[in-house]
Amino acid sequence: MIRSLRNMSLPFALLLAASCGGEEPPPPAPPPPPPVTSAAPPPSASAAPVASAAPTPPPPPPAPVAKYTGLAAPESILYDADNDRYLVSNINGKPADKDNNGFISVLSPDGTVANLKWIEAGKNKVKLDAPKGLGIAKGVLYVADITVVRQFDLKTGAPKADIPIAGSTFLNDITTGPDGKVYVSDSGLKWGANGPEPSGTDAIYAIEKGKPKALIKGKELGGPNGLVVTDKGLVCVTFGSGEVFTVDDKGVKGNVSKPPQGTLDGVVSLGGDTILVSSWAASAIYKGTVGGSFESVLDGQKSPADIGYDTKRSRVLVPHLTEDFVDVYDLK
Repeated sequence: MIRSLRNMSLPFALLLAASCGGEEPPPPAPPPPPPVTSAAPPPSASAAPVASAAPTPPPPPPAPVAKYTGLAAPESILYDADNDRYLVSNINGKPADKDNNGFISVLSPDGTVANLKWIEAGKNKVKLDAPKGLGIAKGVLYVADITVVRQFDLKTGAPKADIPIAGSTFLNDITTGPDGKVYVSDSGLKWGANGPEPSGTDAIYAIEKGKPKALIKGKELGGPNGLVVTDKGLVCVTFGSGEVFTVDDKGVKGNVSKPPQGTLDGVVSLGGDTILVSSWAASAIYKGTVGGSFESVLDGQKSPADIGYDTKRSRVLVPHLTEDFVDVYDLK
């Protein structure tokens, strides 16, 4: 049953109305034209209608200052300020497969790949399936890997310990606080016969002294993805609901806002309450404030995953997951 015609295109709505109402009577004859009362000359035959101006196309995205190729499904990039380098997690396969073939790359800010497989699954006792979010705390590199947070020595890359997250299905991003606390998101996904589907395990966990504890949990979180600690506290962006919100130390959600388009992945802090957020739906990087509005500052970004930020050079680091490369842009 059609309940309303207001949402249909006009021709289709009129056609439907006529077909449902039976045969229409012929329209009345038009009234005779009014008598001519003025002798105004007809318009010049040479006059032409004024063409409307064509819409202005959006400006092309700026050229990257550096591009790194040869990667394998790069999901997350992190600026290691103490060592002035970029660390990149490579899924190298499907994002939920426990295939032990992931690796971590080291990129130099000068545009070169310093070490493609600095940490490599299957070598030096490394276990790494589908690495995603990265975080650094107290000389340790933390890596989200499906249902486990793995720890590596930041200097040597040697494996240190694993922290299983009971009840998780799709650990995604990691961030760390100034106190050394580690946070990891579970996007609440599992892979079925037809691909990804909700698992209902949506959560954000806090890890202290190697012990994980759920900070906030529930399907209403909308697929938690990117995390970052700001002056406003812990900020989360969601892949499912397209929200940006904060979570306090008691697990209370607040300051909810939405960028123009969703499917949000990464988030980084620019200081204060200003953040950058990547959106797959918009193929863009948004800039905005926690609890406030957002606008695009970088368009034309296909599959922008967990972005990073080079604080020394004011550059945004964009891993293009489905394209197997990383772009770097100036944001000055």
